Amino acid sequence: MADPFEVRMRFTSQLQHLNASVNSSQKAAHYALKYRDMDEDLHSCILEQLERNSMNNRANIMYFIEHLCEMAHRENHMEFVRMIQRDILRVVDAVAPADGSGAANVKVVRRVLAGLQQKSILAPSTVQEIEDGLKERDTLPGANPALSPTSPNATNAPGAPAPENTASMTVNGLTTRLDKRQIEQRIEEDRERHKRLREDIWAVGGVENPDEEFDKMWDEVSSLGSDDCLQAEEEAAERSLALEMA
Repeated sequence: MADPFEVRMRFTSQLQHLNASVNSSQKAAHYALKYRDMDEDLHSCILEQLERNSMNNRANIMYFIEHLCEMAHRENHMEFVRMIQRDILRVVDAVAPADGSGAANVKVVRRVLAGLQQKSILAPSTVQEIEDGLKERDTLPGANPALSPTSPNATNAPGAPAPENTASMTVNGLTTRLDKRQIEQRIEEDRERHKRLREDIWAVGGVENPDEEFDKMWDEVSSLGSDDCLQAEEEAAERSLALEMA
């Protein structure tokens, strides 16, 4: 049997090193399901990392939660799903705090909530209740929503100069330092997610339904009319004439 402390430490490390790739989230989800007998302890790791890490990492953990719930539902281990359902308000408050410091993560929260609702993991009423509370969190006066603080407690005193290689924004009278490396990382991760989203939109068919693309094209084709028949006859006559002249 695996050592519970070692399992917890490895899972914590995976959460801290999550990125925008699907493989990263799936790897961590597979690890959690592999040690599903420690699900309560692993769930506490998720909550701890959400409350301790940078806003960028919290966004990655939010996407990871969607992967974890989907895989847990598929493997019929509903305990992870039930714990997320129970603590979803705590999760949202950590990813997009009410003080506005997580304004850049509000879209992330909305996207994941929509995915969880679509997968029947969260009830529409729950999602709507959370959405009502998010309306005041997606804007922050004087802040650039593309920036994220390096840590939840990384602040300067009002009027103090920001260190080199950092940007800053004011939240509740305090200036929050924004590391440029974290800013660039967030931009790259958002670009990767948008790319994957476009791929998902265009993806059709597959092993389960190989005729899906044909069915989609068939539905989009207009009904055959007299003009179509006339055009086909004209094209056939032109082809015949071209063959005679060849």
